[in-house]
Amino acid sequence: MDKNVGGFDRALRVVLAIALLVFGYRNQDRTVGTLAFVAGSDLFATALVQRCPMNALFGIDTCNGDR
Repeated sequence: MDKNVGGFDRALRVVLAIALLVFGYRNQDRTVGTLAFVAGSDLFATALVQRCPMNALFGIDTCNGDR
């Protein structure tokens, strides 16, 4: 699989993922907390593997030759 997440995009995903995971953990008894935790997990996973299906679908590549 080709990487399509890198640089600033990857760092932003990690920061947003941590924020959503913390919010989701603190509000785990509410639906919005569960959804935030799931969204944070997805963002963290895409930052970790450097591959985003939505970026691939829209032809977005933020790696800038970091391969």
